[in-house]
Amino acid sequence: MFWSELTWEEIPKVLKAVNYAAILPVGATEQHGPHLGCGVDTAIADLLCTEVSKRTQVPMLPTLPYGCSIGHSKHWPGTIAIQPITLIEIIKQIGDWAYSSGVRRLFIVNAHVTNAAPLRCALEMLRASYDDLMISIVHSAQLSPRVREFHFSDAEDWHANDAETSLMMSHAPSLFRAEKLNIADDPDRTEGLLFSHPVNHTSKNGVTGQPSLASENKGIQGFEWMVEDLTQIILKGLDEVPPLDTHYCSH
Repeated sequence: MFWSELTWEEIPKVLKAVNYAAILPVGATEQHGPHLGCGVDTAIADLLCTEVSKRTQVPMLPTLPYGCSIGHSKHWPGTIAIQPITLIEIIKQIGDWAYSSGVRRLFIVNAHVTNAAPLRCALEMLRASYDDLMISIVHSAQLSPRVREFHFSDAEDWHANDAETSLMMSHAPSLFRAEKLNIADDPDRTEGLLFSHPVNHTSKNGVTGQPSLASENKGIQGFEWMVEDLTQIILKGLDEVPPLDTHYCSH
């Protein structure tokens, strides 16, 4: 179900079988503290969508490894960020070409928190361009109440925390440095603040949360919840139709 492995002759049949749906995983490349590699968000998006694509048979577009990570500052090496307007345009153009290939239901699965606003802007542009293209933006950390609790248990403004560390321990161990875990914890300093501050103003080491609480078993359980809940979201979306059948430009 990888789009990149399908031929142009196969894509129409694959899309027809799932009511013309496709999944676009969106990640990021950014520092994740002293104990995790910079590809955490991309790994989560890719691993999650790969498994869900297998279960739903909905084809998965190549995972986007760059996101709007400029809030992580240049204080620590490793972050490769793109501007919000760049991400908007990238998603818009991917949507244009996916539509041309037959996609009419696009599930954008986002694994990096601050991609949210640019992705929403791209959605607005795409749905105004194509009457029959439906787009859903799904944030991997908020797929359901249990998934949200898994991610937010140790910090509201979490990053490289218990959840992400557990996921890497269980599903991407090459991104995990066990010897650094005992120095990785850093508290959430954003509570009660009125302004949104870059990470170098709120964290000493690029972490927000308690990765020392992480375990492989937590990662296994959390990932299965994410897969199950995203699978249900996508299966539900395969049958949804607009409440009213009217043209965008009709009076």
